[in-house]
Amino acid sequence: MAELTVTTFKWVPEWPRGHVRDLRVRWALEEAGLPYRVASVPFEGRDADHLAHQPFGQVPWLTDGDISIFESGAILLHLGLRSEALMPSDPRGRSQTMEWVFAALNSMEMATVPWSIFVFSGYSDETPEWKRLDDFVKLRLNHLEPILAEREWLADRFSVADIAMTEVLRLVERLGGLKVYPACREYIARATARPAFVKALADQMAHFAAAD
Repeated sequence: MAELTVTTFKWVPEWPRGHVRDLRVRWALEEAGLPYRVASVPFEGRDADHLAHQPFGQVPWLTDGDISIFESGAILLHLGLRSEALMPSDPRGRSQTMEWVFAALNSMEMATVPWSIFVFSGYSDETPEWKRLDDFVKLRLNHLEPILAEREWLADRFSVADIAMTEVLRLVERLGGLKVYPACREYIARATARPAFVKALADQMAHFAAAD
C-alpha cells in the first residue's frame, strides 16, 4: 500500500487553528485506520512546488503514491473509495454518501464561508449585505435542521459525508450561528465525540503549536 502524506501549513495564526482543512483529512484517515505522515509548507509565500500540488496556494493536499490530490472534498472521496469505514461500497450507500459530501461543500459551505467572513469582520445586523447573507445561511440551516433531527448520520451510517458536514457546521457554531438549531448542535456533538476526531484535532493543534 502506498504511503499517504497529508501536507498542511507549518504554522497558522491562533484563530484558524482547529479549522484548517487538513483536519478533515486527518479525521478521515484516523477513522479508517490508515497510516499516514504529515508534511508542511510555509504559511508565508507559495513556491512552485506548492502551486504544482495546490494551484490556489491553499492546503491540504494528499499524496497517495504517485497520485497528488487537492481540495478536501476530493480527498475525502478518494479515501472513501479506499476504506469502507468512510464510504459504503454498495451503489446506494456510495451515492448517498457522495451526494451529502457535495451538499456539505456546495449547498452549505458556499453560504457559510462568506457569512463567517462577515461575522469575523464585525458587520452589524443593520448592514443590508449582511442581512441578505444571514438570511441565506438561515434558509440553508432551516432545511438541514429537520433532516438532522431525524437521523444520527447523513447516510445510513457514519461516513465522509459527516466529516464534511460537521466541519462546515463547526465554524458556524463557533461564531454563534446555531443557537436556534439544536439538532445541528447535537449532530456536531456526536461527531466530535468520536475518538478519531479528538485525535485529529489534538494532532493539528500540536502541529501548529510546535512552530510557535
